[in-house]
Amino acid sequence: MALMDFIKKQFIDILEWTETGDGTLAFRYPMAGNEIQYGGSLTVRESQMAVFVNEGKVADVFGPGMYKLTTQTLPVLTYLKNWDKLFQSPFKSDVYFFSTRQQLDRRWGTTQPVTIRDKDFGAVRLRAFGNYAYAIADPRLFHTAISGTSARYTVDDLDGQLRGLMLQHISDAVAGSGVPFLDLAANQIEFAKQLLEATAPEFIKLGLVLASVTVQNVSLPEELQKVLDQKIGMGMVGQDMGKFMQYQTAQAIPKFAEGAAGAGGGGGGGSVVGDAMGLGAGVALGQVMAQQLSQGLQGGGAAAAQAAGAAAAAAAVGIKPDEVMATLEKLADLKAKGILTEEEFASKKAELLKKLV
Repeated sequence: MALMDFIKKQFIDILEWTETGDGTLAFRYPMAGNEIQYGGSLTVRESQMAVFVNEGKVADVFGPGMYKLTTQTLPVLTYLKNWDKLFQSPFKSDVYFFSTRQQLDRRWGTTQPVTIRDKDFGAVRLRAFGNYAYAIADPRLFHTAISGTSARYTVDDLDGQLRGLMLQHISDAVAGSGVPFLDLAANQIEFAKQLLEATAPEFIKLGLVLASVTVQNVSLPEELQKVLDQKIGMGMVGQDMGKFMQYQTAQAIPKFAEGAAGAGGGGGGGSVVGDAMGLGAGVALGQVMAQQLSQGLQGGGAAAAQAAGAAAAAAAVGIKPDEVMATLEKLADLKAKGILTEEEFASKKAELLKKLV
């Protein structure tokens, strides 16, 4: 029976792998119980490498070329098998082929906003996405660390792990770039460079080389997008935060006048007197704020908070209870935006509440 098995057994004399373009990274040559013919040929094409594995241990590694399989070309396997120099019989070994082509257009992106530390805004939340390319650089390490005994290991099997590595180092990349958060969208090349440098060592640990990284989009949170829009609107103001606060105050004048007029109309139930008082409060508010804003621009540093406080005091004169509440809401909004300090808000709040007594 053993003799019949020997006769039926196929002896492999040509070992090669033709890639099919299906994203295969590692391919185990199908032995099906057969043995490799001593003196057979091994063909490793460009963008490939081959590895012989004996009983779970990586033996010989071959780069592109054509090889005749003898004890001279298989020195490690010869040692593991304890072959002598006269060995000329068929032998068993697992053979794995690896694709070393660059795997292009692999996607990375934040499924949830990533919190990073920014020198201008403190902790901010970032959304970003792009693509990257990598290739197998060390098939021995890739086999032991990743693919193992899999008959076929593909890019899809590895995508989740690599995407996680990219996202894990976004914070390091932003910090390393030195680019303020609001300028990241205009400095995507530098951001991508830092992301590559931060992530590449983790790819090396897997037997891979991170060839390239691109950043296609950086999304700003809604509240910071509003700040960015305001900075663009200011134009020539630049980094002068005093003028920036004055600009914010000027933007708020129409809203305050409109809110005060609306509060007067609502409190009077639509009466002429109520409309007049609401309009008067709105006009007074606008006049005081405009005056303070003008003085600030001429003086080069007047606080916008003082303008808002003075305006609130003027608007409070003769206002009905519901108008006081509406004014308080506006002041609270100014405090939330940082135009009024906590102390200024408390002071104006106390003055307004006295009107309710």
